[in-house]
Amino acid sequence: MAGLEGVFLCLGNPLLDVAAVVDQAFLDKYEIKLANQILAEEKHLPMYEELAALPSVEYIPGGAGQNTTRICQWMLQVPHATSYMGCIGDDEFGRKMTEVATSEGVNVRYQVDASTPTGTCATCIVSSERSLVANLAAANNFKVDHLMIPENLALLHKARVVYCTGFFITVSPQSIETVAKHCAENDKIYAMNISAPFIVQVPPFKKVLMDALPYMDFLFGNEIEAAALAASEGWEGLPLEEVALKLSRSPKANGSRPRVVVFTHGCDPTIVAVGGKVTRYPVTVIPKEQIVDTNGAGDAFVGGFMSQLVCGKDVAECVRAGNYAASTVIQRSSCTFPPKPSFVWH
Repeated sequence: MAGLEGVFLCLGNPLLDVAAVVDQAFLDKYEIKLANQILAEEKHLPMYEELAALPSVEYIPGGAGQNTTRICQWMLQVPHATSYMGCIGDDEFGRKMTEVATSEGVNVRYQVDASTPTGTCATCIVSSERSLVANLAAANNFKVDHLMIPENLALLHKARVVYCTGFFITVSPQSIETVAKHCAENDKIYAMNISAPFIVQVPPFKKVLMDALPYMDFLFGNEIEAAALAASEGWEGLPLEEVALKLSRSPKANGSRPRVVVFTHGCDPTIVAVGGKVTRYPVTVIPKEQIVDTNGAGDAFVGGFMSQLVCGKDVAECVRAGNYAASTVIQRSSCTFPPKPSFVWH
């Protein structure tokens, strides 16, 4: 595991997850749905205080990209193997997030906006399903200038794999373009995630995603996001495998390696399309009674996947590690993990 310091860089929206068990009436009150992710509107803002008052409330460093980075770091167990950038406020939530992520070994390089509070994500849990409502606040204020600070740019130059979430599209398209082009020009791996249906349903956001597609070596998503992307392209009804194939064949800026498209599908096999071929990788099914919370499962899958990718492992090993990380996380509350992984490296 030598030589892994700084191997992985992620840019995303750091949010403190405010997670609590709620009931259907709570979801109805705020007009939110399970298995969905949205950005907070005015009507959702009272929700955060209401969750904070519940006995089951927990505060966990979150945001999809930060979850993925923390999981990748946990899998690798090499201090500062991973680096993460995003924007937080100068407040208690921001300090808490810095403390936890740093203690886990992540090299966090937050931009700090003293005028805006740290972003939060309401994680409303009903049985093991969840509804996420993100109030980006300071996370919305990340600027490409922060990436360009010499010590931060050095992290980009050092990284072998760079990852941005689809959620980050709403914040800094310029940063996405900068890192994507850097990866293509320097033969590094660039990866993105669709992240949520709204990313492909809102035309300006979808444009950023599709503009970045030629630079992507890996594209991740789940079956709901994949179906939304297919619908936005006029491919309604196309099987998931065919959607993955079409995206994998889309033109690429760097022709040195084919694009790999990875779609997770809950407990159904993970679909991987590359080089005109689709492979289905079975998932280890966790008994329903052992599932605590599906929050962060997709983020954890990518984190596990990346832990092998940065070590040069093949896609089958990357998927195996992704499924291991996801199955670990869903048996715990929110995106948390035991002190050490029990994953067996091949």
